[in-house]
Amino acid sequence: MLSQGLSKEKLLRLEKPGRYTGGEVNAICKEITLEMTRFAFCFPDVYEIGMSHLGLQILYFFLNRREDVFCERAFMPWMDMVELLQAENEPLFAIESGDGLGAFDFLGFTLQYEMSYTNVLAMLDLARIPLRSQNRGENFPIICAGGPCATNPEPLAAFIDFFYIGDGEASLDAIMDTFSENKKSGGTKSDFLKKIAPINGIYIPTHHQVSYKEDGTINKFTPIPNAGGQGGRAPLRGFGGSAPEVLAPHITRAHIPTLTYFPDKLIVPLIEATHARAVIELARGCGRGCKFCQAGFIYRPVRERGVQELLKQAEKILDATGYEELSLLSLSACDYRNFEELVDGLIELCKKKRVNISLPSTRLDALHVISKIKTLRTNSITVAPEAGSQKLRDAINKGLTENEILDGCFRAFEAGYDKIKLYFMGGLPGETDEDAQAAVELSEKIVEKYYELPPEKRKRTVSVNVSTSCFVPKAHTPFQWAKQDSPEEFSRRQREAKSAVRKRQITYRYHDAKTAHIEGILARGDRRLADAIEAAYRGGAIFDGWTEHFKYDAWQNAFAQTGIDPAFYTREREADEILPWDFIDMGLQKDVLKKIFFGRQ
Repeated sequence: MLSQGLSKEKLLRLEKPGRYTGGEVNAICKEITLEMTRFAFCFPDVYEIGMSHLGLQILYFFLNRREDVFCERAFMPWMDMVELLQAENEPLFAIESGDGLGAFDFLGFTLQYEMSYTNVLAMLDLARIPLRSQNRGENFPIICAGGPCATNPEPLAAFIDFFYIGDGEASLDAIMDTFSENKKSGGTKSDFLKKIAPINGIYIPTHHQVSYKEDGTINKFTPIPNAGGQGGRAPLRGFGGSAPEVLAPHITRAHIPTLTYFPDKLIVPLIEATHARAVIELARGCGRGCKFCQAGFIYRPVRERGVQELLKQAEKILDATGYEELSLLSLSACDYRNFEELVDGLIELCKKKRVNISLPSTRLDALHVISKIKTLRTNSITVAPEAGSQKLRDAINKGLTENEILDGCFRAFEAGYDKIKLYFMGGLPGETDEDAQAAVELSEKIVEKYYELPPEKRKRTVSVNVSTSCFVPKAHTPFQWAKQDSPEEFSRRQREAKSAVRKRQITYRYHDAKTAHIEGILARGDRRLADAIEAAYRGGAIFDGWTEHFKYDAWQNAFAQTGIDPAFYTREREADEILPWDFIDMGLQKDVLKKIFFGRQ
């Protein structure tokens, strides 16, 4: 449903009006009552990306299963829609009802990527909601945020009323129940925040203050008396009783030990989404332990769904959506315990439904199973060696040898695959120029493996697409202390590696190092970054994750205006330094992570 002030004629001037109209297959509309809690799930990127995110779909249907809650969706509008809203003096609205976001009880932002932070501010601004929590009174919605980036909430602390850390299905019902009870009793927003503070996963920035040492590092967190919270003043996990003055809130993540909920249907977008396919979630978590991978640590332990449960879910989702492709979502799908049995069942189902199966990434020692999927007309696989040299793969705990990579690719070629997508990560701790060059050498060896096939089996030219991202240290991983390379150093190595490519079958691309530089600052930042984030936004920084819209100068100017030294946030951290996210308990002992990182030296 359109906003009341925007006609169809005005919307038709836009590049993609289907981003804003709602009314998709399986979308939910409810009769709005005064007693109902209204929740807007806000995705700080465009519709096509947001509608490809399974977490949005799961929580949308999870909340809407309640009769007393109406969950709607809102997305960051594209530039043409931003201009239209401003020209028509209309607020940003939710696409189910068309109501402005200011009419809701909650705006819940999902933080999937640090480079979406300025989009969060833009959405609040377009909704005519004050950016800072201290400037929002009782007449404004409660602003909350969750997702993987919320595991270091401090950079956005000034803008968010409360953060939700952990599995959404674990504590959302308790939050909705508390809000309803608080509303009935005439409680204020402050009353509500105090009441939810003891719930697992809830972090309320205004209930805590931070002091700093002369060198800029954190001195201590201090809970504000009578503000509420999880256990009040607690020693930081990993420090034991050795530092009694190092005090902090102790926020325990929201966690579900067993995956029980999954919707029977998914919303089918009106326009083509980034990933236009049905999706089932095999598992949450990963047991591999790659040192750079935040998701692999914060979603531990691994929780898997049963084979028969997944087959039933796949059939229901395909029937409810009409998609022609099914994707298996997991951090490492091939590590699923009964993967071969599941693939056999899905192949039978997908043949009956005449749909394809896709995998986001492939474990090379599972290619004997993956080759079965080749019968469903796919001809490319994705492999993530992460590092070109064996030395670096061992250092990051990747657990792959060069022979395993080459043998696995050869088996893929034998099975009929002729396109290999390789993902590497540049700037990993300890990387040298030789390590960066080794990614090219490995790619060339993979091409040579293809030509070991008999000529009659080489029906097409092999294609090896290499993509190199920039290493960004993340909270709650062993590399949370690591130094991040400068944009200049990363770009130099990648330019030299690309120039070393000699085989025409290889396409070599690398990500923008300046974007990764800002991402790294935000990923390990503290609450002092709030002024810089707002200044960057005021300076024109939105859609920072889009290369054509990223404004590095806006960020540099923002840091200069607010007295932020970027090098302070990209440096290697000291072993006993208090990190901005130390008070969040993700089920990981800091001492264990510390031993993994500093034990390497």
